[in-house]
Amino acid sequence: MNRERSFISNFKLLAEVIIFIIAFLFAYKCIENKYAEAASKNVVNAYTKSRYDGFYEQPENSIDMVFIGSSHSYCTFDPENFDSVLGTNSWQLGTPLQHYDTSYFVLKEVLKTQKPKVVVLELYWDMLDDKFEMKQANSFFEVLNDDNVKKEYIKEVFPINEKVKYSILPIRYQQDYFAYEADEIGKNIESRYGVSKPKAETNGTEYYLAKGYTYCDTVIPDSELDETNQFKGFDGSDWEPDDTQLKYINKIAELCKENDIELVLVTAPIANVSMDYITDYNSVHDKMAEIAENIDAKYIDFNIINSEEGLLKLENFRDDAHLNDSGVKIVDKYFVDWLVNNTEAFGKNNVM
Repeated sequence: MNRERSFISNFKLLAEVIIFIIAFLFAYKCIENKYAEAASKNVVNAYTKSRYDGFYEQPENSIDMVFIGSSHSYCTFDPENFDSVLGTNSWQLGTPLQHYDTSYFVLKEVLKTQKPKVVVLELYWDMLDDKFEMKQANSFFEVLNDDNVKKEYIKEVFPINEKVKYSILPIRYQQDYFAYEADEIGKNIESRYGVSKPKAETNGTEYYLAKGYTYCDTVIPDSELDETNQFKGFDGSDWEPDDTQLKYINKIAELCKENDIELVLVTAPIANVSMDYITDYNSVHDKMAEIAENIDAKYIDFNIINSEEGLLKLENFRDDAHLNDSGVKIVDKYFVDWLVNNTEAFGKNNVM
């Protein structure tokens, strides 16, 4: 009898454990789906998808120049501004917060179907001093056509602890999810009580235009002139690039040389007021110029150009670190002339 009761008791315990596990897995799966869905509604992610979908539709060997880098790339270089003058077909392949480990894999993806003459790699100090950043890698993964590239990237680049984190969707998509939920809560409060949450300052429009470029005519809000400016307190003399990112810049340079591609490094301009907050920017510039020199690549720093030549005004920026379309037109016109005078591919005798 005791044996029978023991069996029944153990069976009930096992059944409860199984039910708990099933319920837990079901709840976890629901949470995973909810986090992934929030990421799919992120507007910036949608721009990135449009950018890469368009790229994959291009005929093989039809692209002459690609722009690679972070938001400073896709907010600065409008391919049409170059193609209309140079007679080329170029494409913008920047992704949010793109680090140079990702840039290397972007270039590898490009070379599967294209043979560009020039690769323009955007060089930004804030992407250069991180050993690893998972969110920016996932932004690239989300738009890739080939899962094998993702597997290779994770195997080669991800630290072990980050591989574990990446496999847990609520961790992978937490930033997108919390941003989405905050927005939804604000909408519900406004709908139910007629109380609206403070909205981010905006005075213009932003949308995906063409060839990977994101159009924006917003002018920098007053808050970023001082209160929320991200560059306050930044001392360039304390800045050092990370060895991991330097390794991948070297790998990008090697890949370009193997494929007879001219590599050009460019630092996009930040707002004039932001430069005023930085102590010893020359130290940052010198270290980035040294990176270019070490890989035998041409380099142009638009923060130096702007400081010396007064190229841009405050109204040419959408925020404290990115141009709006009026600034893009100014910088791109300058850069086209620079490419003609400083590269073999677009030298005066080779303009298409």
